[in-house]
This record gives sequence, structure tokens and C-alpha cells, in this order.
Amino acid sequence: MNELLLLENVRVSYPVRRGAFSRSQSELRAVDGVSFAIGPGETLGLVGESGCGKSSLARAIVGLEPAAGGRIVFEGVDCALQRERHSAAYKRMQLVFQDPGSSLNPCLSVEAMLKEVLWVHRIVARNEISGEIDRLLALVGLASDTRRRFPREFSGGQRQRISIARALAIRPSLLICDEATSSLDASTQAQILSLLCELRDTLGLSYLFISHGLGAVRHISDRVAVMYLGKLVELAPSAVLFAAPRHPYTQALIAANPVSDPRQRRVRRLLDGVAPSPLDAPAACRFHPRCPFAQELCRTVAPQFRDEEGHASACHFSVAQLSQTHGAA
Repeated sequence: MNELLLLENVRVSYPVRRGAFSRSQSELRAVDGVSFAIGPGETLGLVGESGCGKSSLARAIVGLEPAAGGRIVFEGVDCALQRERHSAAYKRMQLVFQDPGSSLNPCLSVEAMLKEVLWVHRIVARNEISGEIDRLLALVGLASDTRRRFPREFSGGQRQRISIARALAIRPSLLICDEATSSLDASTQAQILSLLCELRDTLGLSYLFISHGLGAVRHISDRVAVMYLGKLVELAPSAVLFAAPRHPYTQALIAANPVSDPRQRRVRRLLDGVAPSPLDAPAACRFHPRCPFAQELCRTVAPQFRDEEGHASACHFSVAQLSQTHGAA
């Protein structure tokens, strides 16, 4: 695959004090050795429980957090070698946040926000800025007469459209959507997802789509990556992953996802306990304290992330054994 974005063994860590008056520090490994690639025009979905490191990874990709190790290569440029955070490489990837109400400046009108981006980054000539603002608003489905209004005058869905327009103003090739639809109601979520799909087809964009909502991820993603406690545990084409998940954690996530048809019956496999703290991650397989298939091997040897015919997972057990158990449930 011709990669637009390539991650190799990326790590993100934070120093944490053990106590309010303690001088000793420990290291919280929010992201611990993540590797994947995104191709031109591709959407990669990234799922996992809160605290698994999804947002930390997104912020490291766009340069908002320093990577503690590994390589982030975007459009052939190693971002670790880019000293300036506003370099050309970073301009070509933009982050769309979860809450547009807090990510938009309440003191600026839509026109002022977009004009600031276009002028600072010299996207178009001064006499073309007004027309470019109209073009951006049309791209996200907003009328040109909304340009003089302020964020407080819009609904949540409209504010997210403004956030997307602001991200598109720099003409990126990659959008990282960090829970961009999770704060919206179901009907508005569907509208924003349709808009993202339309923009991908029209502008040739690539997406890293981070979400808790498996329905949204399944709808928009070409491939899906699953994270648990800072590590990838599964990566596969969307249709394949949802039809035949290989890792027990992925199986549990899909089983816990609500179905839209109340007549559909299924047995939910609930996980035991809660996810451990990243400050004290379990040894070997990090999922073994909650895994219904865990054996002694899982407690002593870390599983390798193995790729078999484009479907990668990190589990000691055979694919056939897990699939049969999943089907029997």
C-alpha cells in the first residue's frame, strides 16, 4: 500500500508523581508501540475503551504531544525531524475535536475564524478570501449568510460543520476525527457521517476516525484498529473484523454494542472487572486479567501482533478456537 501516514512503534508517555509530596516519578505509557498505515483516500477507524490511548495517539500524530519513541511519517516526511510544529507536513493533517462548543472561539464570527486561518497560512490571495469562505461553507452544507453569526447561534451539528470547514481551510490530505460525532444526537451523527463520506469522495481525503460508537466506525471505515491499554490488539478490514473478530477484547466490544432491532436476540459476553490503570499495566498480555480464555501462557509471555492475510491480532490462542467459542456464545 502507498502510505499517506505511517506509524512505526510509536510511544507516548507522561511523567506522573506517585503522591502530592513525593519526589519520585513514574511513567504512564499512554501509547506503547503502535504501528499502522493509512493510504490515500482511506478511512481507518480506531476504537477502544476510554483511557486506552486513542486521543494521546491522535495528538502525537499532529504534533500536539511529543512522541517518546518510534516514527511518524506523513507524505514521506518523518515528523520527528520537523522542529517547527507549523511546518508544511503538520499543515496537511488537521484535527477535528469532540466538542465544537469548546474548540471554536466564542468571540469570533464564522467569517472571522475562517478568514484568520486563510490569511495566516496564506491559502489564497487577500481578494479571494471572501469567495473561499463561501466555498468552504458550501462544502459543509452551510449557507453563506451564516458567516456573520457566532458559534452560540448554531446547533451542535452546525458547530461541528464549522469545525470541519475550519479544518478544510488549510486544504489537508488527512483529517483526524477524535470522537467528532459522539456529542451529537443519533440523527445529527448520521448527517455528519454522511458529510464526511461525501467530503472523502469529493476531496480525496483520508481519515483517522476515533470513536466509541461501533456503528459509526463500521459505517465509515475501510479498516478498523482496536486498542487496549496503549497497544493495538486487532487490525482488519471493517467487514472482516465485525463478521469474525479474532481477539477476545474485540469480540466483547462487538457483543456489548446495542442493536437497533429490538426483536434481535443475542447473548452478551460481559468482561470481568474494569480496565487496569496504565500506570500499573499487567505483565505479558495486558488483557489477561479480564479474558475468559486466559491461561498461564498469557500471564508470562506477551503475544506478538501477527498479520495473517491482512487480518492482524495479538493473541496466543488459535483463530479457529476463538471463532468457534465466539460462535457458540
